[in-house]
Amino acid sequence: MDRKAYLKQIDAVIAKGPFNDTWESLCGYEIPKWYRDAKFGIFIHWGVYAVPAYGSEWYARNMYISGSNEYKHHIETYGAHKGFGYKDFIPMFKAEKFDPKEWADLFYESGAKYVMPVAEHHDGFQMYASALSEWNAAEMGPCRDTVGELAAAVRERGMVFAASTHRAEHYWFMNGGRDFDSDVNDPRYADFYGPAAPQPGDWQIADDGGVSDEFMQDWLVRTCEIIDKYKPQLLWFDWWILNIRFKPYLRKLAAYYYNRADEWGIGVAINYKYDSFLHTTAVLDIERGQTDNIKPLLWQNDTAIAENSWGYTANNKFKNSKEIIADLVDIVSKNGCLLLNVGPRADGTITDEEQTVLREIGAWLKVNGEAIYGTTFWKIYGEGPTEIAEGAFTDTKRSGFTDEDIRFTYKDGILYAFVMKWNAKGFFRIPSLKSKSFSFGSIIDRISVLGSDIPVTFRQTDRALEIDAQGYNNENGTPVCFKIEIV
Repeated sequence: MDRKAYLKQIDAVIAKGPFNDTWESLCGYEIPKWYRDAKFGIFIHWGVYAVPAYGSEWYARNMYISGSNEYKHHIETYGAHKGFGYKDFIPMFKAEKFDPKEWADLFYESGAKYVMPVAEHHDGFQMYASALSEWNAAEMGPCRDTVGELAAAVRERGMVFAASTHRAEHYWFMNGGRDFDSDVNDPRYADFYGPAAPQPGDWQIADDGGVSDEFMQDWLVRTCEIIDKYKPQLLWFDWWILNIRFKPYLRKLAAYYYNRADEWGIGVAINYKYDSFLHTTAVLDIERGQTDNIKPLLWQNDTAIAENSWGYTANNKFKNSKEIIADLVDIVSKNGCLLLNVGPRADGTITDEEQTVLREIGAWLKVNGEAIYGTTFWKIYGEGPTEIAEGAFTDTKRSGFTDEDIRFTYKDGILYAFVMKWNAKGFFRIPSLKSKSFSFGSIIDRISVLGSDIPVTFRQTDRALEIDAQGYNNENGTPVCFKIEIV
């Protein structure tokens, strides 16, 4: 592909509008309804790093960091880096059992509304058919356009297709290999290992790191190639686009993407971390973390079923469905969506542990989806003693929910109150819903338990709404939803 020609095309699409590449223009962006309603999606970290299956999906970087566990493991298992580098895992990445329809069926069963594979991770291996580099899954390894095949299967199942690209971090990702005699220094593989440049100290965003125009233009064209080939309705970026060097290119990318979406008649969104994009121009994503209150604009939590890695490793430690469902409820009550990651094996199979978690979430959503999909936040997100720390990497650093923790969602005049932990008595007090807590004229007419026809009695006092549902047996320990109908 002629990159210069593609850059001219990008400029032409931006010139046609309706968006131009200024923050002022991009602030006119609106989050599409499908995304606001979806609430739950699947993230997929699958790539060459699933072959060594050691440490994490950052094996490609850490194996070149002298003294790291991955460095030692690599030498002990595969030999010296000059003779066996990261590139040599590619022929071993065969994906021989990859069945995109089976994946799509599983994700559909989980209740997910959108599906996002990593199209290119930090390692620089494209999981799709690219005209920009030979180092892609259609020409090497599986010799299949895995992203394209999954996109077709996902859409056939009625779900929204999304994509993620971590190309920005590739600028420095392999730079440890510069410090000793490794294949990173072999010019024959420069197109794969990339600049492998020194990174700015502590990933400083104000230091441009000397990133070249060539790298930035390649980043822009690669990202637009994903947009044009697969028409994803959600595009996710990792954190290093924070670097000041990316700012004009982010504006170009967003204007191009939003204009393409307008041309195609579809609603799209961009996910960003921290302050990469200006407020209202895209959708904030918080990695492995949540918020402590309602956000007026839709936001997203991305996390993984595995606690220790996004990609498959032989020693992954998995969360259970109960804690993930509880987090989903908390996130939705605060105007968020949950993007939940799985890490398939190199052969294309998804672990039994992850399949079980996804199916259990799906079973819960079949009963409680009415109170999740298409809802919005209420006047308050909820109540109770459990504190949720705001920010990234906090999702495993809090205590479990109690039977005093309540979370609210709202839709079509119905208030949904989730009891985050059921107690043996089946009796609950909700101080937020005490008498006169509603607006003038609002009276509770009926309360029921979603998915059950047991009788529920209630009364409002000047201290709390008291609900008696002692006939309900919550065997699996997941949140239970009271449907509160108001006249």
